[in-house]
Amino acid sequence: MQKQTIFQVHKPGVLTTFQDLGRYGFQQYGVPVSGAMDHFALQMANILVGNDRDTVCLEVTLVGPVLDVSSPEPITVAITGAALGPNLNGNPAPMWQSFKMKRGDRLTFGKHQEGVRAYIAVAGGFDAPAFFQSQSTDVKSGFGQQLQRDQSINGFPVKSPSGIGLSPMAIPAYPSAINVSIVEGPHIDHFSKQELDRFYSTAHTVDANSNRMGYRLNSEPMIHKQSVDIWSDAIPFGGIQIPGNGQPIILMAERQTTGGYPRIGTVISTDLPKLAQLVPNGEIRFSPISVEAAQERAVQMETFLFKMDTFIRNY
Repeated sequence: MQKQTIFQVHKPGVLTTFQDLGRYGFQQYGVPVSGAMDHFALQMANILVGNDRDTVCLEVTLVGPVLDVSSPEPITVAITGAALGPNLNGNPAPMWQSFKMKRGDRLTFGKHQEGVRAYIAVAGGFDAPAFFQSQSTDVKSGFGQQLQRDQSINGFPVKSPSGIGLSPMAIPAYPSAINVSIVEGPHIDHFSKQELDRFYSTAHTVDANSNRMGYRLNSEPMIHKQSVDIWSDAIPFGGIQIPGNGQPIILMAERQTTGGYPRIGTVISTDLPKLAQLVPNGEIRFSPISVEAAQERAVQMETFLFKMDTFIRNY
C-alpha cells in the first residue's frame, strides 16, 4: 500500500488523537497501556471499512475536528461511538455505516447528542507513529500528540465497499445514567458490609475533572475500616480505587501502571464502553457480578465482533 495524505486538519477539535487497542506487555517497565477508551466502537469502525480490528483510528472527544479530504482517490470511512453530529459537506453523515469521501469533501461535527467519544476509521488505516508496538497517543507520557490545526494526516487508502452498517437494534445507546457490573476485590476486606451495601445502593456522579486517565466519582465518602495504604500493585482497566478521602476513582485507558490505594473491584470489560461514553456529571450505579458471568458476557461480545468481521470480509 502506498502512503498518501488523506486529510488536512482545518480545526483539530477539543481532543482528537490516534488510538488503537493499546500497548500491552510494557506495564512492568512503567509504560501505560493507553489505547481507545471504547474498544467496541473502535473495533466496529475498523470492521465496517474492512480493516483489522486493532488498526489505529482517530478518537474524537465531545467536539469534533474539521477535516478536508486531500486524497487523490476516494476513501472509505466509518464513524462509530458518540453521536457528535457528523456532517459531510454540510449534510448529515451516516454513523455505524461505511461511506465514501472524495477529494475536496469536508467532514465536520455539529451538535452533541449523546456519548463522549467518536471513532473515525479509514479503509487501509492511518499512518501514525508507533511507540512500544502501538500507535496509541498518550500525551502525558510523550507518545504522539493530539491533532493540530493545518496538520496533514497520512494513510494507506485501499478500495473497500461502502454502505455497510449495523442494524439500528445493534447500535449501542449512551444514556447519562448507567448501571455497571463489577467483579469484587482484591481489597474488599478494607470495607465493612455496611459500607459495601451503601456503595451499591448509591448513585455516583462523574466529576467534570475526569479524563482518559481516570474518572473521579462524587458521592458520600466511603469509610475504610483499616489503613488506606497497601502494597502497590498492578491496576487493570476499570479498577476502582478508594483513596483516603473515600471518593472512588475508576482507572481508565491512560491509568498509571501501579497504585497504592485499596481497590473495591473492577468494572467488567463489556461495561467499559458505556463507561467510556458517559458524559461529565453522568450517574453510575454499581452491582456485583461473578467472574463466570462476566466471562460469559465477554464471550458474547467477542462472538458478535468476530461474526461481524467475518461477514464483512466475505461481503
